[in-house]
Amino acid sequence: MAGLNRITIIGNVGKEVEMRFSPQGSPVSTFPVAVNNSYTSGGERKESTEWFNVVCWNKLAETVNQYVTKGMQVYVEGRLQTRSWEGKDGEKKYRTEVVANTVLFLGRKGASPSGDEGEDE
Repeated sequence: MAGLNRITIIGNVGKEVEMRFSPQGSPVSTFPVAVNNSYTSGGERKESTEWFNVVCWNKLAETVNQYVTKGMQVYVEGRLQTRSWEGKDGEKKYRTEVVANTVLFLGRKGASPSGDEGEDE
């Protein structure tokens, strides 16, 4: 039976995009996205924020690096991936990331979404 690994988020970019190149020369861009959730607990309205680390590769990485800025609202679609490595202290480290295949630009923080700032990859 085939599996499904798909995630869709809409949130605000938490800091400027960082772009680098893999050892094979492929561009890779990373940035965090904050997704706010509202809920009611004990009759009181509360908010929480979930942070997602987003990774983009190749042409999408270049486009994101050129157009995405801190505070911008984005739609991200992709898959979850957890990678592991050994830290300098010898401990095993883990990081779960959204590997994006689509990023749509919904607008600047505080601006109404215009729909013309986005590019679908």
